[in-house]
Amino acid sequence: MTAIRISLAAALVFPLVLSAQASPPPSGPTLDFSGILFANYQYRTDPGPSQSANRFDLERAYLTFRMPAGERASIRITTDVFQQTTPGNDSFYRGWTVRAKYAYLQYNYLNGKDWRANARVGLLHTVFIDHDEQFWPRWISPSPTDRAGYFASADAGIANTISFPNKLGELYTTIANGPGYTSRETDRFKDYSARVTLTPWAKDAHSNLKSIAFSAWGYKGATASKFVAGGQGQVGSVGDALSRDRWGVHAGNLNPRFTFGVEYASRREEGELGNNTAGSPRSVIDSTGTLWSGYAVVRPLKKADGKPHPLALLARYDRVTVNTDSDDRYDVIIGGLLWDLTSRLSASLDYQENDPVNGSSISPSRIWFAHFVARF
Repeated sequence: MTAIRISLAAALVFPLVLSAQASPPPSGPTLDFSGILFANYQYRTDPGPSQSANRFDLERAYLTFRMPAGERASIRITTDVFQQTTPGNDSFYRGWTVRAKYAYLQYNYLNGKDWRANARVGLLHTVFIDHDEQFWPRWISPSPTDRAGYFASADAGIANTISFPNKLGELYTTIANGPGYTSRETDRFKDYSARVTLTPWAKDAHSNLKSIAFSAWGYKGATASKFVAGGQGQVGSVGDALSRDRWGVHAGNLNPRFTFGVEYASRREEGELGNNTAGSPRSVIDSTGTLWSGYAVVRPLKKADGKPHPLALLARYDRVTVNTDSDDRYDVIIGGLLWDLTSRLSASLDYQENDPVNGSSISPSRIWFAHFVARF
């Protein structure tokens, strides 16, 4: 009888054990990790005390983590590993440090067949720089508006993206703090921006124009007066905002054989003179600047299989007018050769020049670079 009971128990338990062994463990959210590493060697040839100065530089390391956060939701965190060069801070530590560049929650609230849309909150892309970097290789030099200091490439706020049907383009809008991702919020004012991008021929996979994109963007910004809190001897506090407005247009092509971009941008910046006292009253000054830029990456050769050759030619020209009234301006000239060592590793030999024109305060520079980028 005992043997029969043992046999029955084994018959009941054994299938359960097999089922437990065959069942896969419960899977959790999948972490997507990627990154990009910029490095260079540079040698200065401009006359003066900086002539022949040279150094190896780890310019940037972006580490990106993506993970789902439930149905239709996800998070992204991109850390920026950079060298500390801020005066004051670098007297304490002159090495590399880490900060967050992007850190946001995204919710895809519209996943239709024709229309798609998502909303983001956190540290997110600003209106145009990330779009421009699709056409221009950021590892060679910051994009034109970024290099000219029009605004930061990331900021804290909320954003919305609407993708048009039939691959016709997108509308991207943001409300952000304004100082950029390297600073906390410094005043009560917010910056509003929008970009519309149209890709009229993207739906036709056989069209030679399928990778052409046209964009227009605007940025309505504001900053607080330096006299917002008043002070001893001042005639009172100033609560009004100072304008910080930008707008621009861009046309580009993402063809691997011939990538190019042309753009125009304008900025309006209000500043203050005086000490806000009876003897030195405060006055608002208005300065307007413009930016013209054109760049191209060309692969004139083909491999035996017909694909683009790893060798590419690079050229760019910026005309940056700091103040249209005084015609204070400078030129940026970049040219070089690129070589794709692998599908994820590239190198370049390039020359970059800052050339002040008509009394510009920018320092002239002539630098030869060997750039390297690794994507992983």
